Amino acid sequence: ILGSKSLKNFCITWIVVWIGLCVILLCLLLLRNQDRSTGIERSNNSLDMIEMSGFICGYISCVFYLGSRFPQLYKNFRRKSTEGTSYLLFALAMMGNCTYGLSLVLKMPATESSRALYFLHHLPWLIGSFGVLFIDIFVTVQFVLYRQHKERQPGLVALEVEPLLVNEETA
Repeated sequence: ILGSKSLKNFCITWIVVWIGLCVILLCLLLLRNQDRSTGIERSNNSLDMIEMSGFICGYISCVFYLGSRFPQLYKNFRRKSTEGTSYLLFALAMMGNCTYGLSLVLKMPATESSRALYFLHHLPWLIGSFGVLFIDIFVTVQFVLYRQHKERQPGLVALEVEPLLVNEETA
């Protein structure tokens, strides 16, 4: 399945990053519990390591989540086809991102001072959900545009029947 060397390297890097993040978060949780047991207090306005780790993970997630759509957009553009791509997957993802983003916005506190802090704390997830929703609109446009191209150019026929994970280095 993993025929592409760059895909293998990406998967290995992905696994190492996630293992590293899990180890770091576990250590931070243990340190946080130790701080609580010793009675160390923190102010309400400061961020502790766990919250900062959450922000970092949120922004890393946002980057990967936003970046996940571009390979499909590019491949569709290059082939001038969305054949083999499930629009239902994108439609359901769009509905999920829309409702998730709206849930964050509708849950916003009533007081103006709390609203700014809430917005700042949820910014990576708002960007991720509404950003991917925006990018998925371009995928929808591709489905509409490329649906009308019944006649394929001779050079593109080979790409249409070629497995998706072959020759990814040249994509």
